[in-house]
Amino acid sequence: MNALTLSHKFIGEHVKPGQLVIDATAGKGKDTLMLCKLVGDSGKVIAMDIQEAAITQTKELLVTEGWDHVAELHLDSHSNMSKYAEPGSVDCIVFNFGWLPGGDHNVFTHKETSIEAIEQGLTLLKSGGIMSLTVYYGRNNGYEERDAILDYLTTIDDTKYTVMVLNFTNRKNDPPFPVFIIKD
Repeated sequence: MNALTLSHKFIGEHVKPGQLVIDATAGKGKDTLMLCKLVGDSGKVIAMDIQEAAITQTKELLVTEGWDHVAELHLDSHSNMSKYAEPGSVDCIVFNFGWLPGGDHNVFTHKETSIEAIEQGLTLLKSGGIMSLTVYYGRNNGYEERDAILDYLTTIDDTKYTVMVLNFTNRKNDPPFPVFIIKD
């Protein structure tokens, strides 16, 4: 069991055919592909990444798997996601903060744009919508983004959102951890 497995289980239990979802950090496209399969032909996935290679890999994967017609890809920062969806229109938003697993650890997300993206995402979510954040930390990006995200999460209005942070207490070496947010 790891953060990604838990995130995928949470997402899989909530995302349904026909929904609008956002993959805010497309990476290699695996989450984008999973989301396309969950929303089906009647749904829509908006995926974005700041790395051109990530958008290229995601597009290639979706074409190969036959799901490119469901996804809309953008070479853009997750902090600009509100350009692509209306407030209260999104059923699920997925983030992977930190670095691209298996990628260049010198390229990673930063606290300023990540917190801005979470804030935008909260306004984009429908009532009952979910957000899944997987936080990778340590190595080159250190703990600054992790700590800033954890601090920010405590400020989210508890009358409108439920925020759950899961920790792997007995694991060493800075294991990534999932965060789940549900808009009430």
